[in-house]
Amino acid sequence: MRRSNIWLWFAAVPVYAFLYIPLVIVVVYSFNDSKLNAEWVGFTLSWYKALFNNHEMLTAARNSLIIAVSASFCATILGTMAGLAIHRYKLKFLPVLVFTPVAMPEILLGVALLLFFLQVLNLTLGMISIIIAHTTFCIGFAAIIVRARLQGMDESIFEAARDLGASPWQTFRLITLPLIMPAVVAGGLMSFTLSIDDFVITFFTKGVGEPILPIQIYTMIKVAVTPEVNAISTLLMLLTLTMIIIASKLDSSVLRRGTK
Repeated sequence: MRRSNIWLWFAAVPVYAFLYIPLVIVVVYSFNDSKLNAEWVGFTLSWYKALFNNHEMLTAARNSLIIAVSASFCATILGTMAGLAIHRYKLKFLPVLVFTPVAMPEILLGVALLLFFLQVLNLTLGMISIIIAHTTFCIGFAAIIVRARLQGMDESIFEAARDLGASPWQTFRLITLPLIMPAVVAGGLMSFTLSIDDFVITFFTKGVGEPILPIQIYTMIKVAVTPEVNAISTLLMLLTLTMIIIASKLDSSVLRRGTK
């Protein structure tokens, strides 16, 4: 092993340890037979049983999943359209409009959306307002990924399709969409991940009513981090990893199909 590689490993190991050891601790202590989580007492599955018997927590998880799926679906479609528009039309103001929610502090965006919903739309805060808010700040992330994918593609492919008589819709459906599908999937995955664990914007736009998972977890950890919180966090990590694996498999199949 070369000397430069050794120093690279010395730098990488502490960074990865800092990132992943807390996650491992969360998973391990979700099986801890203790209410306080101060020390390891023994192995148990009782906290997962308690979690699945906790109606309020299950309702919060269901609501968060509905919000995340709805927001990621809308943001992926609109973000893909925005990425295509930015790449094709080269308008100077369009990237500013699309990417501003990405750069804007979440607390400012949350307050702005709260005032917009209440004073302009006169909308009752609830699931709909959260979905609209999450879609708003996820569009920019999806658009960035799609735009980056488009910038690395050969424009002569689309010119050849037009020369062969393909309509704009046929070009998009048969050529553009299959080629950018990995970016579309990645944008949807990122939007889902950002939505399901967002706290700040959800806090400002949820109103009074159905529980939402990040708010519910925050309410529970005001006293202490119980193994039940670790259990729901472990399940969220498992869900995220499953989606990443599925997305990677889908990306590979799309890439193989696009090269035929």
